[in-house]
Amino acid sequence: MRPDTLILVNPAAGQGRARQQQAAVADYLAAQGQRIEFSETQDSEDVRQQAQDAAAGGVRLVVALGGDGTVHHLIEGLLGTPAAAGILPTGSGNDVARSLGIPLDPIRAADTLLRAHPHPIDIVRARFANAHTAHFIAAGGMGLDAEAADRANTIFRRWPGVTRYLAGAFTAFADGATFELRATLDGRSWSGRALLAVVANGPYYGSGVHIAPAARMDDGYFDVLLVRDVSWARLVEAIPILLSSGDLRFQEIERCRCRSLRLETDRPVKVHGDGEFLGESPAQFEIVPKAVCVMVPRLSDGAIDRERLG
Repeated sequence: MRPDTLILVNPAAGQGRARQQQAAVADYLAAQGQRIEFSETQDSEDVRQQAQDAAAGGVRLVVALGGDGTVHHLIEGLLGTPAAAGILPTGSGNDVARSLGIPLDPIRAADTLLRAHPHPIDIVRARFANAHTAHFIAAGGMGLDAEAADRANTIFRRWPGVTRYLAGAFTAFADGATFELRATLDGRSWSGRALLAVVANGPYYGSGVHIAPAARMDDGYFDVLLVRDVSWARLVEAIPILLSSGDLRFQEIERCRCRSLRLETDRPVKVHGDGEFLGESPAQFEIVPKAVCVMVPRLSDGAIDRERLG
């Protein structure tokens, strides 16, 4: 690992797991002859600012010891800089790491990082009516999934893994989460009563929900799922498929790949990205190709494992 490396620690990630793992990660890296600086972060803005300041100060690799939220804000801080991002996953979801083929155990991830290669990946830019702009790396969307993410991070935050999102999704569904949606996908129009709209740059979200199996983080496109109103029975039927192959072939679902997407609704609907609340509809999404370099695993022959980039 480069000597000009900084590891940002989110002490709240994974209900304190990041702080608990910091010493073990430091000991492991020291045993490999690495002397790495660690810095604890206070909140999301502090993650962005520390990452930005580190890159401006010449640090070439900034690593997140935390969950998807930490990675999300780290990437925002590194946009437009020459620094690369690294990931040591210790959150509750870890979908960005999962989508990039990074081991979910932080010690194994640290071992992988020592031999990883910087690879440019795409991100998604979201723009809102109030001129607010945000980005996400793995997946986002509006409707049921955004409501589920919000409840997973609040009401059900102490529930383990994917159960937080499932509880959030079922309670949001019971409360009535559908809306009238008008979508414009690379100029093509779609409209109808919808339960959710997903924008997936990677295959996973919601702590391992296999939402878009074909999505890749470096192909210049994002995958879109538009889901019409479904019954309770249909929703329950979808869960085991989403947790395994993700190969949903329901007539209520339309999939496509595009570079630009506009979503307009009959009422304000929450929008999330990487499980973080970003804003409310209407929203415009666009792919930003090769926006940031992330350290990703290599195969045994030294080649980048492209199959694991999605």
